[in-house]
Amino acid sequence: MRTHLWIEGWRKLMDEGVAQARMLVIARESRGLRQGEVAAAMQALEGPGSKVSQAYVSRAESGRLTVTGDRLELFASALGYPVGLLTRAEAEMGAGVGLIHHRKKQAAPALELRRIHALLHLSRTQLRRLVAGVPRCAELAVPRVDVDDFTSPEDAARLVRAEWGLPAGPLDSVVGAVERAGGLVLTRELLPPVPLDSGNTSVPVDAVSCFVPDEDPVVLLNAGTPGDRQRFTLAHELGHMVMHSMPHPDQERQADRFAAELLMPAKDIRDDLGAANDLRALIELKRRWRVSVWALMRRAHTLGKITDWQYRNLAVEMTSLGFRTTEPDPLDAERPGAVPDIVRWHLDADRTPDDLAELVLLNREEFDSLYRPPLGGNPRATCSPLYEVLS
Repeated sequence: MRTHLWIEGWRKLMDEGVAQARMLVIARESRGLRQGEVAAAMQALEGPGSKVSQAYVSRAESGRLTVTGDRLELFASALGYPVGLLTRAEAEMGAGVGLIHHRKKQAAPALELRRIHALLHLSRTQLRRLVAGVPRCAELAVPRVDVDDFTSPEDAARLVRAEWGLPAGPLDSVVGAVERAGGLVLTRELLPPVPLDSGNTSVPVDAVSCFVPDEDPVVLLNAGTPGDRQRFTLAHELGHMVMHSMPHPDQERQADRFAAELLMPAKDIRDDLGAANDLRALIELKRRWRVSVWALMRRAHTLGKITDWQYRNLAVEMTSLGFRTTEPDPLDAERPGAVPDIVRWHLDADRTPDDLAELVLLNREEFDSLYRPPLGGNPRATCSPLYEVLS
């Protein structure tokens, strides 16, 4: 009975079967489709004689016509979402994504960036619905630090380490640290990951994040990003959330500086980098600090432990050995644990996967692929967000 009343409460929030123009746009962009492609899919579903055109889709998305009934079902089928998503008023979905941070976006086409932004918007909505009513144990928070002439990105990273009580030396789990502070981390297919390199700033998106006031921070990590890069990527996104409530012209470099200090504190790693003038030593340090050799090389150079000439020679050697593509001793990617635990909590409360799929406005198959917890738990999770798990 309790489960029945719970899901009925969500159903009462449904609109009267009228598509919302903005939701049609978000749904389409999240699939990486153009208006003409949606029209073609609708024509194929409707069959011979279909009068759906690109112009029809355009008018629907601009709010110049009302989409209901069979046409609404047709839109939903073409986009692969339940009708309920398309009828959500954007106000109900929450504030817009606002300031979005990427690592990195320069090489991503505009269509792909719109898809990633739409995925982030929908993920925030799904997570907001999933966490509602779930008991939490996150006692920490992501602090806000204004970087200026007196406060550096390194200062901000040291403040985070101090406020979160992180021990000296390498971090055991970056995902765990972010989740203990209430962050929600998901792995999603953003763009095909690219090889590691020594400083190329024109690479596709490794991650995207958003930290809206009065909401949990949300980070989407790119599926398939090598573990060598993933930890630095998440630390970079955390730097944005801590330092950049407003856009800053130097924000990418600041986030990199924050990540380097968070993962490789100068006072802790300086002595280790004293012998970092050959690849064998750097690979040994990689095993200890769990960052890429490229990141260690840059850190050694920044801290004055290797010269410009040594840095260039090491980069040439790395390239000649093929380490731009795959580094030796690859690191396992960390797996987020908070969101799977939240889903387990719902399932333990006798809510079915069908109930949860309806709650987060996804078809059942997509809910299973995105949110069903993996078997065997999460060996790298260091804190659950649920009181029940900790008791």
